[in-house]
Amino acid sequence: MWFKNARVYRLSAPLTTDVSVWEQALSEFKFSPLTAQEMVRSGFSFPLHQSIKQYCHSLDSLLFFAVKRQEKILPAAVINEEMQPRLEAMEQEKGRPLSRKEKQALKEELQLSLLPRAFSRSSLTQGYYDAQNHWLVINTSSAGKAEDILALLRKALGSLPALPWLDNHKLNTNLQLWLQNKALPEGFALGSDAELKAPDEEGAKVKFSNHLLSADEVQSHLQDKLVTCISLEQSDALALQITDDGALKRLKFHELLTAQNDELGWEDLSARLDADLLLMSSALNSALLRIAGQLGTEQ
Repeated sequence: MWFKNARVYRLSAPLTTDVSVWEQALSEFKFSPLTAQEMVRSGFSFPLHQSIKQYCHSLDSLLFFAVKRQEKILPAAVINEEMQPRLEAMEQEKGRPLSRKEKQALKEELQLSLLPRAFSRSSLTQGYYDAQNHWLVINTSSAGKAEDILALLRKALGSLPALPWLDNHKLNTNLQLWLQNKALPEGFALGSDAELKAPDEEGAKVKFSNHLLSADEVQSHLQDKLVTCISLEQSDALALQITDDGALKRLKFHELLTAQNDELGWEDLSARLDADLLLMSSALNSALLRIAGQLGTEQ
């Protein structure tokens, strides 16, 4: 349950904290396996563990949830191999090359015929609602995946007035300053990774990994490029990368933090997971508040 990424959204109106309401709402959109003819399906699952059958887990002012997604795997190479003889046969039958629309229809028909034989893969994405700070935190760096989860939550809860947690203009301005080691969020130091991109049509990019970012060869790129990603570090809590659209990537919690509950063991699974969740969410929320505070974003 230690998040590896985060997409964060501010809520303009608070959500209910009644666990029974959440449990009922999420269970009505619970996950069920794909049918033979389906390509993808999502639904709510158990956020803690499959043996702890709760769709919503309450902990202090936090409500944890999870979305399971299952999709069929149809590699392009397999589709192309199966399609070529069908395409040739149909063109020979019609006595002419197929149009783009006809080819697309043939491809879709082929995909449907292959679905029952395709393998499937599943993924579980956790998130939580923080009733104190009025934000949603989802364990993904993908905007598309986060939006899909928000859409499912909106169906279940009926309303979800969610907005990105940071003002993009303020964030972009601060990313430029942070690379210069200026106006960093309280408690953070500049890390060793950065990505920059030119704002023109060519969009030249440069990426630095495990690099001294104060070096002239890095700083010189600020003359004609914008920072699109930069790493920040806290000495006693976590390290992260923040992108120009507000996504947090490569969250890495300090080993002294993650080891704090080792003495509890795993005999009581629920108690141990709760203890780890409190540590993780506390450290992550503290980082979010400091970053948002530096940008003057109200929560």
